[in-house]
Amino acid sequence: MKIIQAILDDEATDAEKDHFRENMDKCIPCIEAYRLEKCIKDSLSLKIQKKPCPQSILDTIITKINS
Repeated sequence: MKIIQAILDDEATDAEKDHFRENMDKCIPCIEAYRLEKCIKDSLSLKIQKKPCPQSILDTIITKINS
């Protein structure tokens, strides 16, 4: 599942992507998990609106992180 998540988040290494592609056809649970996770991610991306965060909120968060 970690590799599937990394692939869907575009954070997987080339080696991980190659390994997944090579073994995906042999592993039915992997294929089903990939399809389910991709479907969920695609559905969420259509429902979520990206809005900019006000600078004052960013400043507050950064201040709390640094303290």
